[in-house]
Amino acid sequence: MIKFSKAAFLIAAIYLLGSCKKNEKPDYVSPQAIGQVTSRMTDVMIHDVTNPPLSARFFAYACLAGYEVVAQNDTAYKSMHGVLNEFPEIQKPSVEAYSYQLAAALAMIETAKKMQPSGALHQKFQDQLIDSCRHAGFSDEVIAGSQEYASAITMQILKYAKADRYNRISNFPRYEPEKEAGSWYPTPPGYFPPVEPFFKTIRAFTLDSSSQFRPAPPAAFSESKKSEFFRLMKMNYDDQKQPEHRVMAAFWDCNPFALENKGHLLVGMKKISPGAHWMGITAIACKQAQSDFSRTMLVTTSVAIGLMDGFMACWDEKYRSNRIRPETAIRKYIDPSWQPFLQTPPFPEYLSGHSVISSAAALILTHYLGDHFAYTDTVEEPFGLKPRKFKSFLAAAQESGMSRFYGGIHFMDAVVNGQKQGFQVGNWVLQTLGNKPEQSADELMAKAALEAQ
Repeated sequence: MIKFSKAAFLIAAIYLLGSCKKNEKPDYVSPQAIGQVTSRMTDVMIHDVTNPPLSARFFAYACLAGYEVVAQNDTAYKSMHGVLNEFPEIQKPSVEAYSYQLAAALAMIETAKKMQPSGALHQKFQDQLIDSCRHAGFSDEVIAGSQEYASAITMQILKYAKADRYNRISNFPRYEPEKEAGSWYPTPPGYFPPVEPFFKTIRAFTLDSSSQFRPAPPAAFSESKKSEFFRLMKMNYDDQKQPEHRVMAAFWDCNPFALENKGHLLVGMKKISPGAHWMGITAIACKQAQSDFSRTMLVTTSVAIGLMDGFMACWDEKYRSNRIRPETAIRKYIDPSWQPFLQTPPFPEYLSGHSVISSAAALILTHYLGDHFAYTDTVEEPFGLKPRKFKSFLAAAQESGMSRFYGGIHFMDAVVNGQKQGFQVGNWVLQTLGNKPEQSADELMAKAALEAQ
């Protein structure tokens, strides 16, 4: 189980007291409660060692549960029915006394409790939230009504989630890595089996199919020193890992599968997924922008949808091209002693998942919160990493993508083409949600590179 110190629980309790308050609005819950829920979901994901695509799936459904409560109670926001693929008409429960903000937060928690393997770990946080509301003056009738409302919405969202075909993946034949030259093969130190090789088969939220934004193929594998592939290998091998590049690589590592060698033992290191990192950024940005509860719920849900569809598009290509990792290729064809700065994640190399989902999330955040939104990213502080300041979301996405090259785990074309796919997915998500298309992917890539300077 996740263990927190008494001090940590005290801090959380004090924070939650600010989530429920009575001022000019009756039975009001702070928008920061949304970020608190996604943060607790991240804690449970770390506990369960949840893989990146699956983490995005959990975030998306939990956020949709909260968002639909908002859409039923704030006329400025519309249901996702008729917008997302196969999304049903969510029936509004017949509850008289409730706080829709509290019901939204509880719907998120209840959905996470049901979907995450160790979802029961959310119960203590849920109890704290309810106690903080009771302490702030919420009546028992409003609290009970909010819980009833949340449960009714959660049941409908879970039914939608169950129909996305993820539960069929276990029936597929076990994926066996190919042994052809240039193909991906498990890497040290864990030699983990491939992660989610059939993720592309489930229902996307906005994409027509997981291959809708199929990228240009990767550089063809070749042992020739005159080939494009060998040139890419040499770029990784010759990279001198400047100190600042090492800092970037470590900050964006986000590898739930990382292991640390301690004598005769390999010990797992607690790290968040890349999607969880961007959900943390979303919470920071919405708080800084002073977004109200409903808008915070919209932005958070939109980012979660972008993460999910971004992973689907990326994973579709990963297991199509099935390209070898730099670690395997460089050791075999250049230097058997070479090691990447970061540990290599257990799935094929092309495209870079960080590049895809960071570009998609950054574009969505830019749309809602604006260009040149400067912020300080403190998401990795609990893991011993110093905060980093960014001039914009696009600058952060650019650094995130490049961090994979600096870490030695991706070739450069996987980074560049991953960024392009991410911007394509982000544009598509925004357009599906009723927004005007942003700039083209090529224009956005140039803009992100400029802002990162």
